[in-house]
Amino acid sequence: MMLHVPGVLSPDQVASLRALIDAADWEDGNATSGKQSRLAKNNLQLPEGSDAARDAGAKVREAVTKSALFMAAALPHTVYPPLFNRYGPGQTFGDHVDNALRFQRHQDIRIRTDLSATLFLADPDSYDGGELIVEDTYGAHEVKLPAGDLILYPASSLHRVTPVTRGERVASFFWIQSLIRDDTKRALLFDMDVAIQNLARDVGLGAPAIVSLTGTYQNLLRMWAEL
Repeated sequence: MMLHVPGVLSPDQVASLRALIDAADWEDGNATSGKQSRLAKNNLQLPEGSDAARDAGAKVREAVTKSALFMAAALPHTVYPPLFNRYGPGQTFGDHVDNALRFQRHQDIRIRTDLSATLFLADPDSYDGGELIVEDTYGAHEVKLPAGDLILYPASSLHRVTPVTRGERVASFFWIQSLIRDDTKRALLFDMDVAIQNLARDVGLGAPAIVSLTGTYQNLLRMWAEL
């Protein structure tokens, strides 16, 4: 399941975050690449252990956990500390699949990457190219979102970033280990959650049907969740 999560950061929050990371020193993006990704990747990245990366990452983590839509879709067990990259003219990231496991070198964190997330931090009109292309059984999906919006998609997906031809693409990216490992089950729970919320607005939260459906949702979550 792919999901567009709008307004994770407000324009003021984007500006504050950009001021923090733009003033920092950046390094070759291959510092955190696997062997296969290293062959396809050409960008810059904020050093993972830098003060700027930690401070900016904490702001992103706080913002996503305040997003009801993100939380409902991801059902996160662990959110990997967010990273930051930028692509200037000629830079790109070819076809790749994210590593199944991620280890934080500076903290005692290790996760299974069930979901990948990209939080856009540059106005889409400020750069050409730089689209995120995610492939699934329904074809290739092109993503280029307003600054402050996030795209969530299965980490098992083949994806790429097209070459930037003008301006600069800046984003935060990170991975999530979900309480629900299976993408199909996670999508079913999300659809049920959304349906319950919509129905509750029509008939009231205390209606017997809402109580019954909420119980079913919780029991499925209890059956499938991995802690």
